[in-house]
Amino acid sequence: MQPRNMSMSGVVDLAAVKAAGEAKQKAEKARADAARSGAPAPTRLVFDVDEAGFQQEVLQRSTEVPVVIDFWAEWCEPCKQLGPILEKLAGEYAGKFVLAKIDVDANQMLFQQFGVQGIPAVFAVVAGQPVPLFQGAAPEAQIRQVLDQLVQAAEQQFGIVGAPAEPAAEDAGQEEAPEVPAGPYDSALAAAHEALDAGDLGGAVRAYQNVLNDDPANAEAKLGLAQAQLLERVQGLDAQQVRKAAADSPADSAAQIAAADLDLVGGHVEDAFGRLVDAVRRTAGEDREAARLHLLSLFEVIGGDDPRVVTARSALARVLF
Repeated sequence: MQPRNMSMSGVVDLAAVKAAGEAKQKAEKARADAARSGAPAPTRLVFDVDEAGFQQEVLQRSTEVPVVIDFWAEWCEPCKQLGPILEKLAGEYAGKFVLAKIDVDANQMLFQQFGVQGIPAVFAVVAGQPVPLFQGAAPEAQIRQVLDQLVQAAEQQFGIVGAPAEPAAEDAGQEEAPEVPAGPYDSALAAAHEALDAGDLGGAVRAYQNVLNDDPANAEAKLGLAQAQLLERVQGLDAQQVRKAAADSPADSAAQIAAADLDLVGGHVEDAFGRLVDAVRRTAGEDREAARLHLLSLFEVIGGDDPRVVTARSALARVLF
């Protein structure tokens, strides 16, 4: 039996909920501003990659944002047609993906590792896993469709939503922007956080849900609701019985989900994630999908930037692909 006044203090600081919400709102605003302005892609959204920097610039970055790879060469005329389109779209998508350009003449090892048959060739890397997209100079409308599918799959399967471009280098020395005025839901969210921290789970769930009813995209309320619902799910569970059921039935998604919830509340984040990754590997059909979706919901509780989430996303990708 869990104590009545459970809190998430062993898992994640409640202050991180507010910080994550503000960060996501800024990211969404930055993307919208970039899309309206039609500005060209900042250099940090489009960058050259060689074999020495591939691990950091592509594989590691792909746990935070989809990385599209353009294999090209100076002598390739179709590459010269495709490259500017991809760079333009990187700017328009404003951080939903980044574009890594690889000169095949200077990086033969990468060219061979990806099994490229001809150039231009476009791949993506999501959560450390390569995904072939298309080969040859495709029309812009077709490329948009492929990128839309990539961004959607990255978010739905791995919870990877990308990030806005960083400020341009010439802006780095400028003074920080003034603090953002208090939002319309700050007081309601503060009350919800207090209820959650005090163990009033029903009150916290209602408070977060009320905010989401008015503002469905409110990231702070989504994260808070995920925490409150997690604590509600484990309230009253017999931990010994739940863990025995999970040990006796490794392929039972429902049993593994319940045990993963207990793991997370107990602060055993890696155990919770690993348990559900294994459940995805062992199961199929609806059971597999239930385990995958529940794992994504637990990512929301911890926060997408947490290194444990980054590692688990990569593990999930290896199981799914």
